[in-house]
Formats: sequence, C-alpha cells, structure tokens
Amino acid sequence: MEVINLPDDLNIKNSSSFKIFDYRTSEECFKQMVSLQQNTFSFLLEGSKQVFSDKTAVSIEKKSFLLMKRGHCLMTERLPDTKDNYRSMLFFFSNKSLLDFIQKHKIDTLKQHNQKSIHSFHYDDFLKTFVNGLINISTLDPEIQAKLLEVKFEELIIYLKETQGADFIFSIISNVDSQLQNFMEIIETNNLNKLTLKELSFLSNMSLSKFKREFEKHFHSSPSKWFQEKRLEHSAFLLKNKSCRPSDIFEEIGYENLSNFIQAFKTKFGMTPKQYQLD
Repeated sequence: MEVINLPDDLNIKNSSSFKIFDYRTSEECFKQMVSLQQNTFSFLLEGSKQVFSDKTAVSIEKKSFLLMKRGHCLMTERLPDTKDNYRSMLFFFSNKSLLDFIQKHKIDTLKQHNQKSIHSFHYDDFLKTFVNGLINISTLDPEIQAKLLEVKFEELIIYLKETQGADFIFSIISNVDSQLQNFMEIIETNNLNKLTLKELSFLSNMSLSKFKREFEKHFHSSPSKWFQEKRLEHSAFLLKNKSCRPSDIFEEIGYENLSNFIQAFKTKFGMTPKQYQLD
C-alpha cells in the first residue's frame, strides 16, 4: 500500500507554518499508511475515523475531533450512513509554532507529561463556531489564510488549554524516546490489536525485514508466535473472568474460525476453552 504524506500530497499552495485543507471523499479507506509531516488537527465533520499511531488507537464519530502528533499512523475513514461524503477539516502546524506559543504564554514545560500521540476532544458550541471559521478561511487567498491561521491557532490552543488542561501540549512537544524504547512500547501497546507485521513495521518506522530482526532480537520469539501467545493469554482471561463464550471471542483474538481457535487454545493450555472455563 502506498504511503500518503500529509500535507505535501494535498498540494496546498500556502507555504506558511500553518495550513488548512477541507478534505472530502466518497471513498472509504482502511488502515491507510499516513506519514504526518506536521502536527495535525482533524476536525471531523461527516463520517467516522479510526487512527492507530505508535502507542495510541482512537476512534471517533463526528461529535469529536483529533489532535495527532507528527509521525506515522494508520488511518481508517468511513462514510456516514447517508450518501454524504466523508469530510474533515485538516489544520496543520509545526512544532516551532507550538514552541513559540509556549514561550509567549510562559507555560511551564518541566512537569511530567504523558506520551500520547493522539488526543480526542468533543465539540462544544465554541469549537463548532471555530471550525466554521476555518471553513470560511479555506476559501480565501493563501496569503490572507497564512495571516489568519496564525491568529486562529493561538485562539484554539488557548481555548483547549483552559478547558482541557495542558497535557496535550506537553505530549506533542515531548522528546522522542530512544528507538529501542519506542519500538518496545509499540509492540506492547498493540499486542491485542489486529495489525499486520507490515503495519507494525510502518508505525515503528522500520522496513519489514528490520522489524522482524529487531523483534526476534528483543523478544526472543518470532512475531507471529509471540502475538499468538499474547492473544491466547487474553482469551483465557476473557473466558475465566468475563464469562465469554468461545464463539463470541475467536474473531477478536484474531482467528478466522472457531475450530482453529479451539485447537490453538488446546495446544497452549492442554484443554479446550470450555474445559478451561469449568476448571
């Protein structure tokens, strides 16, 4: 699958640190590989969206919007139930823009902060009006856009900081972890998500062959075997503690049919899922 680079692939004429794009499409995408070259607000207007980043997975409907840190992610976009197109107003900004904001408003960045790469926020009346303003700005001359977007960015960050707290600011500007720590966290965070090795290697910013080598080096197991073990252990938890039926969970665990799940479970635990529940 081809990687989409944003905002470059949108051919936006505005060359400033701030860019907006009124994105509409009649085609759905599933786990599209996206390289975000700038931090991005995705103001969802129609449809639904799911994003996997290095350590975060978030799903939203059009009552919410996302802030995504620059980097690699997998993006799923679904059309609304009506015949309308998927629509999202994208607002791109650089790290420097955020650092300038922090310096101007004298925000203390020494406190501990989370490492989330994606933040979701709910719309309120103010934010709905704000997005409508961006839609209007997107129709203007690029030179006028650039001047207005600098003001709109400051307005948005001030409002979110006062209503949501400053954690999202700290996580966006936080230093990148060491490559090894980042790699380990990506694996641990996604051990139950049904991502392919190609998708995981993309999130890790590695080739598939390097990803497999690094995985076996640090986890002392092949990726397929390690993920199968983790998912079977999770299935055992669901069977014993959540009273789930095998027929309810085999797809969630990553098996195409119930019989393959039962056989794999029996190989690992020495008994069938039903026997395990009754043991």
